[in-house]
Amino acid sequence: MSSHGHASPSTPDSEPRLTSLAHGGGCGCKIAPGVLREILREQVPLAVPPQLLVGLETSDDAAVYRLNDEQALVATTDFFMPVVDDPFDFGAIAAANAISDVYAMGGRPILALALVGMPVNVLSAATIARVLEGGRTVCARAGIPVAGGHSIDSVEPIYGLVVMGLVHPDHVMRNSAARPGDLLVLGKPLGVGILSAALKKGELDPAGYRRLIETTTRLNTPGPELAQMPGVHALTDVTGFGLAGHALEMARGCGHVIELHWPKVPRLEGVEALAAAGAVTGASGRNWVAYGGEVEVPRDYYAFERAILTDPQTSGGLLAACAPDSIDAVLAVFRRHGFGHAAVVGEVSAAPIGATALRVC
Repeated sequence: MSSHGHASPSTPDSEPRLTSLAHGGGCGCKIAPGVLREILREQVPLAVPPQLLVGLETSDDAAVYRLNDEQALVATTDFFMPVVDDPFDFGAIAAANAISDVYAMGGRPILALALVGMPVNVLSAATIARVLEGGRTVCARAGIPVAGGHSIDSVEPIYGLVVMGLVHPDHVMRNSAARPGDLLVLGKPLGVGILSAALKKGELDPAGYRRLIETTTRLNTPGPELAQMPGVHALTDVTGFGLAGHALEMARGCGHVIELHWPKVPRLEGVEALAAAGAVTGASGRNWVAYGGEVEVPRDYYAFERAILTDPQTSGGLLAACAPDSIDAVLAVFRRHGFGHAAVVGEVSAAPIGATALRVC
């Protein structure tokens, strides 16, 4: 949490706001899903070693490489441009977001490397140091060192991490292993992109800013414990493609239509009013253009609700597909780790995917 507790930047008066230096912020910077698929389609597949347990095939959260019968290495990287103006908070959010991918695979992080790109003639060394301090603080909470990294002089501020973790090969969580009849549990409320859009427009109050920082810097620590539970079949984290995009990846992976129970989906306080007033990101619209043809929504679905459904979540929550008889235990894990908003938000249907892969009801 920022020591300032408000939405104004803590950078010196002579420096510009961090978000003013970036054309997009947080996971809203991601290349649109359709464009990304087109880019990756052009890549010539190489021979995959048998030790590579998880690679590119299902757009999963991290790569997993078997080291031996007891250990597999989880490797991931994530970085983006500022989603807030406070440099410490920016670093903390980016670090929590990067570490989340290890948790989403069921792994425990062991070390991080920093990725730093900064306009060194625009931002002071003190401001850049605060970004790195925010990242180190979150890594310390995760129990890992920042063991190195790489930095460049760039036009826009960029910060993130390479994160390594370990998981037992038998407990690797994938986004593609959901089963018909599974219930879906979402660990964090939606609306991070909407709050960040309001912040950039100067329309986010101090309480809203505190909610933004609290949710984006909360580590997805339930992941490794969920991976030990036989009733948890699939796991991912909800980030730049929004709840709809990451639920679609889960649906495509298992081959069955996922039904989202929209009234049950938790939202951050104030998000609906802000979205209805136009505080939405450009990324939410790009997300819908990319995958909206696969999503069925109610006839009376408001445009602001669709903006929440597709809202890019920087450091968003875990999405778990679980056997119905494990739901109480799964929710207890989330509660024990401090995720009071965790809720059952949908289910995996028996229907095979066709033109529709995600149904919102």
